[in-house]
Amino acid sequence: MHPDDRRGFTQFVAARSDSLIRLAYVLTGDQHSAEDLLQTALVKTAGRWRGIRGDPEAYVRRVMYREQVSVWRSARWGRERVVENPPERVTGDATAEVDERLALEHALRQLPPRKRVVLVLRYFEDLPESEVARIMGCSVGTVRSQAHQAVKRLRALVGDRVNQEA
Repeated sequence: MHPDDRRGFTQFVAARSDSLIRLAYVLTGDQHSAEDLLQTALVKTAGRWRGIRGDPEAYVRRVMYREQVSVWRSARWGRERVVENPPERVTGDATAEVDERLALEHALRQLPPRKRVVLVLRYFEDLPESEVARIMGCSVGTVRSQAHQAVKRLRALVGDRVNQEA
């Protein structure tokens, strides 16, 4: 990488890493997986840095979305992972906010990958439908219907879970 390109890339990473790691966490639901996802996206971006036209952050985000969809599609996603020390057991928290967040996280994990990506892009990233459609390579109508179906399904899942806990 040319020294000027390296400097520009390093400045970009320093300036945007906090925002990008938050997005990666939303996509993966796990801090370690989020770090891996961001690292993979940055490596791919570094290799193409000179050729990126426009907003490099949009390019990195697009790489992250596509990488995570590939993980979701992979046969090994969802399997148990062997770790040196098993995580501590999570005990129920009495606060309503935590319960709602857990219910929403559980419901999000039940959505198909494309619907989850639409929700992340549309509502977490606050992108317009046309931009979401461009990133996903589909029509605006598809984005609208996927978002509508995903929100409807989330409401049903979260409502069912909250009613079961009450």
